[in-house]
Amino acid sequence: MTMFKVACIQVNAGNEMDANIQAAAGLVCDARAAGANLVLMPENVSMMEWGKKNIVAKAMPEKDHKALAAFRELARETRLWLHCGSLAVLLEDGAVANRTYFLDPRGDIVARYDKIHMFDVDLDNGESYRESATFKPGADAVVVGTPWGKLGLSICYDLRFPHFYRHLAKSGADFLTVPAAFTRTTGRAHWHVLLRARAIETGCYVFAPAQCGEHVGGRQTFGHALIVAPWGTILADAGEQPGFIIAEIDPAEVAAARGKIPSLSHDRAFSAA
Repeated sequence: MTMFKVACIQVNAGNEMDANIQAAAGLVCDARAAGANLVLMPENVSMMEWGKKNIVAKAMPEKDHKALAAFRELARETRLWLHCGSLAVLLEDGAVANRTYFLDPRGDIVARYDKIHMFDVDLDNGESYRESATFKPGADAVVVGTPWGKLGLSICYDLRFPHFYRHLAKSGADFLTVPAAFTRTTGRAHWHVLLRARAIETGCYVFAPAQCGEHVGGRQTFGHALIVAPWGTILADAGEQPGFIIAEIDPAEVAAARGKIPSLSHDRAFSAA
């Protein structure tokens, strides 16, 4: 497999979709100009809204989704493999999915993934989140082919479920995506260590585009979009401001890491205590 360049963009999305699309598209074009072959966007890239009523009101069906149409055209124009972070997609039953789209350079949708694990937490500082009150969780793990290897799809809070990534790796994934809008509180404590752990456990590259800064409703996100190598080395860190990171990826490093520590083949049955 040939080497390639991957870029993760980092944005501070608001609740106005047109402005968010424009900002994300500009960074994608900048990353393409820097030599990227694959570009990934963060969770909620087209809208960081607050409250179920507001999110549902601005969610759109897939066939009419303004952001999806814009990103499909962007993939065609730039000839990029483009990962659309996640979008709020209105389903036929009136529920909303937090959905990833993965596009080829023709702008065709080659994979979809709906976030499985819902962020329902209460933090020490009074922050409280109930994604399950707004979003319908997905049920299917997704691994999709690229010219360089297979890509396992996930979104944000999925990061805290290591068995999920083990399943993706054992299903053939060479690279893992974790588009996120990680809170500043949890990001400071856990973001870097969890992403490095998922890379080390699976022997995969991890691509994690991110939201940063303050958003509507006073929500603060951590930033620090990361690209992590299979041995756990951080290849690029975006810090706390909007922008993009880029790194050269050698798919052979996946087999090299797994050859040193072949833990994916060392599972053993055991009895529960």
